[in-house]
Amino acid sequence: MKSIFVGNLPWSVTDADLQTKFSEFGNVLSARVITDKFSGRSRGFGFVEMEDADAEKAVAAMNGSDWNGRKVTVNEAKPKTDRQG
Repeated sequence: MKSIFVGNLPWSVTDADLQTKFSEFGNVLSARVITDKFSGRSRGFGFVEMEDADAEKAVAAMNGSDWNGRKVTVNEAKPKTDRQG
């Protein structure tokens, strides 16, 4: 299973939209748009989890593609790191 980062999303995209779009390339295990914890609005990026082969197809097809007038960035997600602050 691979986690895919999807950046520069249109502000109107929902979890369901993300799932629908990526299901064109295979079975989507989960899809979520990251929202601001105070306003509840989209932060413009999200994550999709798919099987390895399907994830590779999705990244290849979607990276740099146009989604409602925005050029989305799609690549394999990097592991979350602890931030010092």
